[in-house]
Amino acid sequence: MRDLANWKGCPAPQPVSIEGRYVRVESYDRTAHLEPLWHDAFGGLAINPLLKYFTQDDFSGIEAFDAWLSAVQTKSGWITEVFRDKATGKVVGMANYMRADPANGVVEVGGVAHGPAMSRSPLSTEAHYLMARHVFEDLGYRRYEWKCHSENQPSRTTALRLGFTFEGIFRQHMISKHGNRDTAWFSMIDSEWPLLKAAFEAWLSPENFDPEGRQKRRLDEIRAELAAKEQA
Repeated sequence: MRDLANWKGCPAPQPVSIEGRYVRVESYDRTAHLEPLWHDAFGGLAINPLLKYFTQDDFSGIEAFDAWLSAVQTKSGWITEVFRDKATGKVVGMANYMRADPANGVVEVGGVAHGPAMSRSPLSTEAHYLMARHVFEDLGYRRYEWKCHSENQPSRTTALRLGFTFEGIFRQHMISKHGNRDTAWFSMIDSEWPLLKAAFEAWLSPENFDPEGRQKRRLDEIRAELAAKEQA
């Protein structure tokens, strides 16, 4: 744990663009990204089942999606980041830096939406690695959070796979789509980041994939091996 005797807080997250090997994380620009997100990444109205566990009502069309994105950025202070597949040039998903607490060095990644093109590929893993690296290394944050509806098992599985630690359930935390939401909380902290970073980079290495693009070692396996070496 770092010495906090002279802690002065962190800068608030700002829109940022980050280049990876497989994916480019781009700061959201309405002109450049709205239609590709709606049509290419999420398949128009197919977005509604994809965002089943988001709190807002289903979208009636791109105009409603546009209004929601604008509202979460201007009213809630979300920093929307868009994921672009470098191989195809297509927009494939998004996530947001949100609920930043610069004084305490805490920020959440949320509003996470992976389009179908991100599944079973390195894209989502690298996108979240790049966003986490920016938080810990560029901005100096102490804690990075992931929260989701307690019934959203895919999101909970993703959080654990990425190396977030499950912290518990906040009961009746929110009202979501006119019903109760118990929220599952996850986090990673700065003291864990060196090991998490090493595991991400080993998993993302081209040597970890066979000619058909299948992983040779799972991310959790690599983390466990690195942790065992640290403790030896």
